[in-house]
Amino acid sequence: MWYKILAMNVLTTIIVVIASIIVLMLVLALFVRKGYTISRQIIIDKPNQQVFDYIKHLKNQDFFSKWVMTDPNMKKEFKGVDGTVGFVYSWSGNKKAGEGNQEIMNIVEGKKVDIEVRFVRPFTAVASTPFETEATSSNQTKVTWGMSSKMNYPMNIILLFLNMESLLGKDMDTSLGNLKTILEKS
Repeated sequence: MWYKILAMNVLTTIIVVIASIIVLMLVLALFVRKGYTISRQIIIDKPNQQVFDYIKHLKNQDFFSKWVMTDPNMKKEFKGVDGTVGFVYSWSGNKKAGEGNQEIMNIVEGKKVDIEVRFVRPFTAVASTPFETEATSSNQTKVTWGMSSKMNYPMNIILLFLNMESLLGKDMDTSLGNLKTILEKS
């Protein structure tokens, strides 16, 4: 009989501890930031217009984006005219590539391409991923690639445990390095 009481006390303690952890996480999520913004830059030894004309075409990401390269067999669909506002590049790939689409939302010719990325899998999210170019000389261009997204409560608790700057930034650096190599060889 005493072992039943002991087992009940242990079970009650485990349930109270688990419930306390869940409540603590929910309370913490109230105070954790609700999104992230990161940015990476690279200097490319090519004129601004040449660089801009390349990055405004979303299909060119097939050649420099580390994320696109995670699944060479991914299914892709395109709607509209690449390099123009409203063009949509959709993909569905393996676990690493996931599923989603990106759309050109705005173009400031020679300066900025605003892209909205909508993820479906492995998780639902929306991110703004603008590319900006700036001539630093007649034959050099600074490319800035940004990414920002919001995370709703209570999912924002993930930001307490994941360093998005290093997690995504490393892949952005690799992709920008690929972009530099491609454009400087052309």
